[in-house]
Amino acid sequence: MLQALVALLAVAVVAENSHAADSDDWRADSPGRTHLISVSDLPAPYATASSANGPSIVPRPAAAQLAVPAGFAVEAFATGLEAPRRLCIAPNGDIFVAETKAGRVRVLRAAAGAKTPAQMQVFASGLDRPFGIAFYPLGPHPQWLYLATNNQVVRFAYHMGDMQAAASAETVVARLADSVTGHSTRDLVFSADGSRMLVSVGSGSNVAEGTPRKTSAEIRDWEAAHGLGAAWAAEANRADVLAFDVEGRTPAHIFATGIRNCVGLTVQPNTGAIWCTTNERDGLGDDLVPDYTTRVQEGAFYGWPWYYLGAHEDPRHAGERPDLAGKVTLPDVLFQAHSASLTLAFYDAASGAAAFPREYLGDAFVAMHGSWNRSHRTGYKVVRVRLRDGAPTGEYQDFLTGFVVDDGHVWGRPVGVAVAQDGALLVSDDASNTLWRVTPVK
Repeated sequence: MLQALVALLAVAVVAENSHAADSDDWRADSPGRTHLISVSDLPAPYATASSANGPSIVPRPAAAQLAVPAGFAVEAFATGLEAPRRLCIAPNGDIFVAETKAGRVRVLRAAAGAKTPAQMQVFASGLDRPFGIAFYPLGPHPQWLYLATNNQVVRFAYHMGDMQAAASAETVVARLADSVTGHSTRDLVFSADGSRMLVSVGSGSNVAEGTPRKTSAEIRDWEAAHGLGAAWAAEANRADVLAFDVEGRTPAHIFATGIRNCVGLTVQPNTGAIWCTTNERDGLGDDLVPDYTTRVQEGAFYGWPWYYLGAHEDPRHAGERPDLAGKVTLPDVLFQAHSASLTLAFYDAASGAAAFPREYLGDAFVAMHGSWNRSHRTGYKVVRVRLRDGAPTGEYQDFLTGFVVDDGHVWGRPVGVAVAQDGALLVSDDASNTLWRVTPVK
C-alpha cells in the first residue's frame, strides 16, 4: 500500500514538473509574452508520445476573464452567432461572417466606434461549408462577393451596402479537387493587381498515408503538370495554393505546393505578398511539427507530406522522395506545434475611433484555435506577429488570452481576425459563438 502511494506521488510530481518545464503550456500564456521558435530547436520525431487530448467545451465560467496588453480592452461585440469563423470587412465597413457549419454568411453593420452592431442579416444560406470571403474588383466599389466553399468557388452580385444577396450564386470554379474529405476550410484572395484569384485547399489526410508509389519517370511527368513536390492520388490539387483567372475560365495553376492546410490566405498591404497561415501535421510528438505563417513564394514547395521545415524527412515517408531533399522552402514564422493557427490579418488602420497605437501598424494578428494532439494544451489565443520594414522577424507575442479553463476544458476558440473600419480588432470565437472586439483604452 505504501509503495503504491509513493508511486502515485512520484507520477504526480513528474506530471507537475513536466507542466512547469513546458514553456508553451497554456498556463504560461500572458499578453506581451514573446515566442521565437527556430528550426534548430526542433526535437527528434517521437521524442514524446503522440497525444489525443481534445478539449471539452464548456460555457464561459462566471469568473473567466480575457486578458489583453495594458492599454487595451476586450468586450463581446456580437453574441448568439452559430460557430462564426472567417471574417471579412466590406469597403463600407460592414462585417461579413462565415458561419461555416450552418452553411451561411451573415453580415453585421455598426457605426464607427459602436460597441455592438445595429443590424444583423443573413446574406446567403444553403451553402456547402463556406469559409473564404473576398470582394471584387478590389477598391471602394466591388461588384461581386466571392465565397470559397468546400469544393467550389461561387460569387454573388454585390452592390455596396447589400445585406442580403439579390440573386442566386454564380459558380466560378465548379470543382477544386477530386476529393472532399479531410480539411474543408478553403480560403481565397485576389492578387494585389486584381488579375488572379488564389484559393487554398487543405489536405485530405494527416500525412498522405497509403499513397501509392510512383516511379521516377512518373514523378517527373506528374510534377511537370502539378508542381514540385505535389502530392497525387486522393491528394491531387490538395495541400496546395491554386491560382485561377478571376472568372474561373482557365484550369487551376498550382501556385505553391506542400502546404498541409493553409487556412488563412492573406495579401499583405503595401507589399502585395501572399501569406499563408498553416496547420501542420500531427502524430510526431508534442513539439512536432510547428504550425507556421509565411510569405508564399510562387513555385515553392513547403514539404508536406514527405518533409517538414527544410530537410527534415517525415519518418512515415522515409526514403520515398530523396529527390526533394534540399528543395523545401522554409516558412517565415514558426508557432508552437499543434496550436492550430488559423486566419491572419495585417493591422493597417492608421486612423479611426478605435485605432491601435502606431507601433502596431504593419504587424499581423493570428487566431489560434487550440491543440488536440499535444499532452499539454497550447493555443486558444490570438497572437501578434512582429514585422520590421514589412519582413517578419520570426517572433510572435501573446495578445489575447484566457479561453482555457483548466487542462481538460475550454470555453472559447478563436478562428477569425479582422481589422474593423474604425481600427478595432475583431475576433470570431466558434466555441462561445461570439464576436469579440479589442480596442485601445483612450
